[in-house]
Amino acid sequence: MIVCWQHLPWIRRGTQLCTFPRKNVHKLASLQAVAPNKVKHLLYPFTEIEAYLDSSVDRTSFQLFHPCVEDVLKAERLFCPSPSHKIDYYTSAERMDHSPTLKQPEVCFIGRSNVGKSSLIKSLFSLCPNVEVRISKTPGHTKKMNFFKVGSAFTIVDMPGYGHKAPRDFVDMIEPYLFSRKNLVRTFLLVDGSVGLQKTDHIALEMCEETRCPYVMVLTKTDKCSRGSLLTNLLNFQDVIKTQTTTCFPQPFLVSSLKFSGIYLLRCFIAHITGNVQLTDTSQN
Repeated sequence: MIVCWQHLPWIRRGTQLCTFPRKNVHKLASLQAVAPNKVKHLLYPFTEIEAYLDSSVDRTSFQLFHPCVEDVLKAERLFCPSPSHKIDYYTSAERMDHSPTLKQPEVCFIGRSNVGKSSLIKSLFSLCPNVEVRISKTPGHTKKMNFFKVGSAFTIVDMPGYGHKAPRDFVDMIEPYLFSRKNLVRTFLLVDGSVGLQKTDHIALEMCEETRCPYVMVLTKTDKCSRGSLLTNLLNFQDVIKTQTTTCFPQPFLVSSLKFSGIYLLRCFIAHITGNVQLTDTSQN
């Protein structure tokens, strides 16, 4: 087991940190392992492109969810398995009536085929590498709703991708879930941040709006484009959120499963909205 104390001069004394097995764990799986000079950019990816924004642009909506490091570490502990807190794949379902009956809060991830849903979920679970999250370069690899239990805290659901090579019965599979799943607290709509919103993404956005349930937009693959292109796409996302949505969280999340930027923040957001982490400083949230 390893705890990277030497990298944490910026954490308050007495903070209880998560321990995790060294074997097979990604070097950036834990915020504890990040050098202090890199923490800000990996934790809050928006800071890397903020300098390119015109001074007249209001930055508030890009950093509404801005937890302190200690809250992020509290959330990280929820993603660390233990004998009393098991994290693992639970089951799969092809239909809503095949879905497991679970009481804990649930979040689901939807997005276009090959947008990086499974890669993102694997990154979220990187502190427990034994969790089997199947990843493929072939679009449409995920054909069922895959449920992953995080102890008794919450469940994460990996949905089939829409668009190219989506399951024929995609709508019949997804819509009933989004409309009737009582313990669903948030839907995460993933969009490729390197290419921006596509026609199929707008259709998915309309579906999320029709459910009237809270959802969040997540920009994936932010490492695949220049900062200028990413900023342009981000501003377009923000405009869509402001003008075309009513139940979408105002802040889009930037993530890179490859570089781990935004992963720690997204973990904390999930832990917070499922009622497992109360933020220390609520003035910014």
